[in-house]
Amino acid sequence: MRFVQIMKDKAKEYHNRLVLPEATEARTLRAARMLVDQQIPAELFLVGKKAEVEEACKKVGVTTDGFTIINPEHSEWTEDFAVALYEKRKAKGMTPEEAKKEMHDPLRFGAMMLAQDKADAMVAGAENTTANVLRAGLTIVGVKKGVKTASSCFIVDTKSTEWGTNGVLIFSDSAVIPNPTAEQLADIATAAAESYRAFVGHEPVVALLSYSTKGSGGDKDESLIKVREAVKLLDERKVNFCYDGELQLDAALIPEVTDRKAPGSPIRDKVNTLIFPDLNSGNIGYKLVQRFAKADAYGPFMQGFAKPLSDLSRGCSTEDIVVTAVVTLVQAGKK
Repeated sequence: MRFVQIMKDKAKEYHNRLVLPEATEARTLRAARMLVDQQIPAELFLVGKKAEVEEACKKVGVTTDGFTIINPEHSEWTEDFAVALYEKRKAKGMTPEEAKKEMHDPLRFGAMMLAQDKADAMVAGAENTTANVLRAGLTIVGVKKGVKTASSCFIVDTKSTEWGTNGVLIFSDSAVIPNPTAEQLADIATAAAESYRAFVGHEPVVALLSYSTKGSGGDKDESLIKVREAVKLLDERKVNFCYDGELQLDAALIPEVTDRKAPGSPIRDKVNTLIFPDLNSGNIGYKLVQRFAKADAYGPFMQGFAKPLSDLSRGCSTEDIVVTAVVTLVQAGKK
């Protein structure tokens, strides 16, 4: 839990605004109460009809003190948000009436709060599916300039200074893209590097992983070719972080193995960000470390969006929501 406390301290310092669009969901309301009581967000928005939110709070046993409740159907922002959505989506056939109707949906209204700089971070998914959260993010918030891919990462605290930076690594992508292309892998690496800077406050050192190291697996397997192409794309983009690939896990993490398999690698004995070639390996990888090595794994956290938003598991606990909100607020950066 040491990482969580570090994140809470950072979130308090950064003092960003948080929007929670699932405003009548019991776990969300308990988390909102904890966040406000700990003075973590600068402002906490709940999106929903005031009477319904107040009734839900009463049932859960939390007060509304410190909450800003916004009715998406009657907010002073609704009309402007609908116009903004229409302008963004009219080329796809959206009408002004459809845009206004969409802005009555709390999730999409919350996403537009991010897009219009009325909030700095959003957390949802206790009720909504991952597909709905991602759709709102992609169609309304959009991705960062120079990035075409929204992806995810897990923060893994091994609690051993042997690995990463003070034991902390990022694993990506472990939750979103099943079989990324070379371009998507390059985007994932770039976004994960930015996530490491934001979350941990240290320079990212990125390894693009494979079952092969520097050509040892031959040149016919498409999965190897795409990792090599991703590395070339990073070369062409002249990214501002240190990276290498393709590398087997031991070649990335164990200096003696690096010296044998990838002599001269710029990431020797420094790796803190692991990029997996597909979702199978990324998801299995973080769970292996979590279960066998008793590491703490936090996430998934979305990355690559123009503004930070996070998706929860519908089986999440109140504490899960608190931690996710705290990390997402940190992801928004210092004002």
